[in-house]
Amino acid sequence: MKIKDLPKIDRPREKLEKYGPERLSDSELLAILLRTGSEGVNVVELSSKILKKFSGVGLAKASVKELKSTFGLGVAKACEIVACFELGRRLLQNKQSALLLSPQDVWDQLKDIRDNKKEHFVIFFLDARNQEIKREIISVGSLNANLVHPREVFEPAVRHLAAQVIVAHNHPAGDLEPSDHDIEITKRLKDAGEVLGIDLIDHIIVTKDSFTSFKEKQLL
Repeated sequence: MKIKDLPKIDRPREKLEKYGPERLSDSELLAILLRTGSEGVNVVELSSKILKKFSGVGLAKASVKELKSTFGLGVAKACEIVACFELGRRLLQNKQSALLLSPQDVWDQLKDIRDNKKEHFVIFFLDARNQEIKREIISVGSLNANLVHPREVFEPAVRHLAAQVIVAHNHPAGDLEPSDHDIEITKRLKDAGEVLGIDLIDHIIVTKDSFTSFKEKQLL
């Protein structure tokens, strides 16, 4: 079957545009780079064959010479693949993910909201080794159950393939004690995370000078 014969939602480019790159398989991502297949093989099938031949990280290290002789790729497509991986290596060379092992680590990462005049609710999406995948601010303003709904936390957590999350917010008045709203929201998030298999490992309240950990206060 040709790509154009697939339903639009199953075509790699349309799928990426609608859902983001995280929802695509490796072969679908490679298919977007290649754009077209070869005789008798559509581009997704061709991508699967290439990934199988260069299993593991082999494709990322393949040379133009190796690629252009594979399934009739040709020089142009081989160069595009090599250029893509080289650009990725250069952009990520000096990037290090934050390792969040303690409330102090979280507080250190929140310099931008500690003394803000409005409450900011932040989520840290983490992998299984407590490395930060991404950080997002999901609400600004007075914290309540309507602004911080479990779907606002766990929909992006699923999208980012997070194994666990830490949530945090600032108290502009400087009070480190959790409010009733804080406790209610934390319980709702913890229960939702358990259903999805994504752990809520802490909720941190931060101020300009200090922080409070729900985990350390045994509120989780």
